[in-house]
Amino acid sequence: MKKLLAVVAALFALSAYADETLTVGASAVPHAEILEVVKPMLAKDGINLQIKVFNDYIQPNVQLVEKRLDANFFQHQPYLDEFNKGKGTDLVAVAKVHIEPLGAYSSTYTKVDDLPNGATVALPNDPTNEGRALLLLAKGGLITLKNPTNILSTPKDIATNPKELKFRELEAATLPRVLTSIDLALINTNYALAVKLDPTKDALLIEGSDSPYVNILVARPDNRDSIAMQKLVAALHSPEVKQFILEKYQGAVISAF
Repeated sequence: MKKLLAVVAALFALSAYADETLTVGASAVPHAEILEVVKPMLAKDGINLQIKVFNDYIQPNVQLVEKRLDANFFQHQPYLDEFNKGKGTDLVAVAKVHIEPLGAYSSTYTKVDDLPNGATVALPNDPTNEGRALLLLAKGGLITLKNPTNILSTPKDIATNPKELKFRELEAATLPRVLTSIDLALINTNYALAVKLDPTKDALLIEGSDSPYVNILVARPDNRDSIAMQKLVAALHSPEVKQFILEKYQGAVISAF
């Protein structure tokens, strides 16, 4: 009888595992597209991957903290660090997946040297991406910063601004939509790709492959080591995903594994 009960318990546990659902929040491009690649891979292991698409950088972390998500995939480590610090949360990185080089785009000019004095430049308004954008502008010779190593620089930290550029701080997701009404916009690759901008061809300035802003899979401390999460990590680090990133994005997105 004891053996029979043990077998029944084991079968019940296997059935429960086979029905396991993993809900992951993600930006539409490229994060959700990458997750779609691993979805059938996880299904073979009895894991039902549910992908919830977001168009902002706040709710995926909020809903993860509230346990409405099991993980999210949209951000880099500096952004996560700033979120945890500001909100008093303890979300953790589980795996590095890819790099999305930040780019500077214009619908009017083909090189930054052509920007006129007083040109309007739109920046992402979240602290880490704004600092990242300013570092790229400094690298491109448009400005200098008081502290060139400060990843949280703001326009107040600009030391010299020869072209007297004017800055508008806007939500990252809205930047592609204002491109025709300003001179230059610093746009995250996921939002650039969503409006058919090609970072390798259309960006006037772009981060190199040595960018420290690697996009990560993020979870809570209580579930970071779960079997389902580790299987998701293994799938995201698979040769199939590496090949998909290479063929689909042609250098606009670079695998980090």
